[in-house]
Amino acid sequence: MTMTFGDPDFGWARVGHHGSDSAWVRPIRPWKPSYSSMRLLTVTPPSADLSGVNYFRPMNPSPVAIVADGRFYVGPDLCRQLASRGFDLVVGDADESLATDIADLGRRLVSVTGGSDLAGSGASTLVETAQREFGRIDSAVAFSGDIVTGRFTKSSVEDLRRVLVGCVEAPYNFLRAVVPVMTEAAQGQVLIITSASAARPTPGAPLYSAARAGATMLVKNVADEVARTGVQVNAIGTNFMDFPAFLKSSGATDPEVRAKIEAQVPMRRLGTMTEFASFCMAFLDGSSRFTTGQFVAYAGGWA
Repeated sequence: MTMTFGDPDFGWARVGHHGSDSAWVRPIRPWKPSYSSMRLLTVTPPSADLSGVNYFRPMNPSPVAIVADGRFYVGPDLCRQLASRGFDLVVGDADESLATDIADLGRRLVSVTGGSDLAGSGASTLVETAQREFGRIDSAVAFSGDIVTGRFTKSSVEDLRRVLVGCVEAPYNFLRAVVPVMTEAAQGQVLIITSASAARPTPGAPLYSAARAGATMLVKNVADEVARTGVQVNAIGTNFMDFPAFLKSSGATDPEVRAKIEAQVPMRRLGTMTEFASFCMAFLDGSSRFTTGQFVAYAGGWA
């Protein structure tokens, strides 16, 4: 029998007899973070063939949340809000500055390279990492999809396929990876962020609106299927949010255009990422366990 460790805290361990009977596992040891010397743990799949291998890690004493993308949109603000509520985090493609913020809050962040690629294998990698590093998943949140604009009569089937990949396939992959783990544990909260355009016809973005509506109905169906297990699955749809992708796609980088856009919003302004992340917490932080299958528009009264 051999046991060879690389990095004593995070390295892969080869355990077993030499040859085909040996396996790669994680060392079992209490987590004792040193935030001054280690702020960001980035996980990339090892080169060894780990198919069929079981990983062993004691269950984390604190709740654990998956945030699919730590670089973009509301992802960084969600991470900070969850960490302030005592969550350790598994995050797709987080950067060092976000990891520093989370460490300053006294929580652990594991960044997963490629985890934000929900149209690919990102979702399954996030789930596998959470199970391996923490032994539990309490909450999971994802957003995806490009803002695709243009008139229906000028669209093509290629446009439709592109919007479906980001707006329907990506949330499907995330739900498919996360929900079975939560139903087995008989608890958990999943939030899919779609678009308020799912709730009403949206001139200038018909394919996008239709695809977002499909994702929202997928959430409702999944929630209905698993409600008896105690797992909650909900959706929030945004519009008129103050972030670079919306400003660019809408032309709101021009102050005059922005003023016209804000005039379409009943509250006469754009929403911020900080307030949106705060709103999401009711669906993620474990404080409210009796709502599922819901879609809520977050768009200043527009929907």
